[in-house]
Amino acid sequence: MMTNVTPTHKRPGLQAIGCLLLVGTFLALSLTIGKLADEAGAPRLTFLMAAMAGAGLVLLGIAAARHRPLTFDRRTLEYAAVAGALFALPNALAFVAVRHVGAGFISLSFAFPILITWLLAVLLSLERLRMLRLLGVLLGLSGGLVLATAKAGGIDGSPGWALLVLAMPLVIALGNLYRTLRWPEASSPVFLAALMMFGGAATLLPLALALEPGQLPILFTRDAVLRLLAVEITVFSVLYLFYFVLQKLAGPVYLSQIGAVAAVVGTLIAVLALGEAPPPNLGLAALLVIVGSLLFQRGARAATQGLKSTSGHQAST
Repeated sequence: MMTNVTPTHKRPGLQAIGCLLLVGTFLALSLTIGKLADEAGAPRLTFLMAAMAGAGLVLLGIAAARHRPLTFDRRTLEYAAVAGALFALPNALAFVAVRHVGAGFISLSFAFPILITWLLAVLLSLERLRMLRLLGVLLGLSGGLVLATAKAGGIDGSPGWALLVLAMPLVIALGNLYRTLRWPEASSPVFLAALMMFGGAATLLPLALALEPGQLPILFTRDAVLRLLAVEITVFSVLYLFYFVLQKLAGPVYLSQIGAVAAVVGTLIAVLALGEAPPPNLGLAALLVIVGSLLFQRGARAATQGLKSTSGHQAST
């Protein structure tokens, strides 16, 4: 049974906003690096698994160097396994689908977990139903449908991939809520980030072995791939350290806004740096998402009750 623990959800301040911008930007950057690695001939799932494992080692080293508690018990191992799986599966899908639908479309799909996270929070009685926020949700999802329809009709062979990518936000939203509801007592964000990365790598291991057998040496024998792997490990380490800091500061619904930042930054990178054509009906979809997000935020400011928290536990980084 899930219980509400951990992060205190204060009114988001400048620190939370700074983390939000940083995490959203690095999320988009990680997707771009994944596409570059794919173009360099890296086995996609193996590359992602190695990047997660490497980032987990870096984060665990940071936790140890800062003398944070490193508690390995049934609760933290469960957290690593479940949080890792809910994190790894949508990321694996993004890495595999990027060649079919493009980095821009995948980045745009990350704009929608906030909407689904909020709906799930309402269904779980973690947040009140407010009509202004509901209207924002509906407009944002309409933007997603516009994008999906345009993408499915505009590129041969990719409609199935486009629809599959749109399942990612649901898994991400479930992960956002799980990490808050099952946050282990007295565990620091940096340690939990390391656990999630190790859990994600373990989730991908059987998939990589089955779908990309014998391809691990490619990561270390091709200079271009090795450089990209080192960059991705660095990006993951920064991204998921501050990801957990942000979740502790402001909770899962606020955290989900990183998708909007990633959508904007990722689309700009895809169009300006990678030479992708702008997705069809991008303007209309973006307008619906922006208006929906503004209404959602206005509803948040008007709310008198946010996520419930039964513990006033403060987690430190």
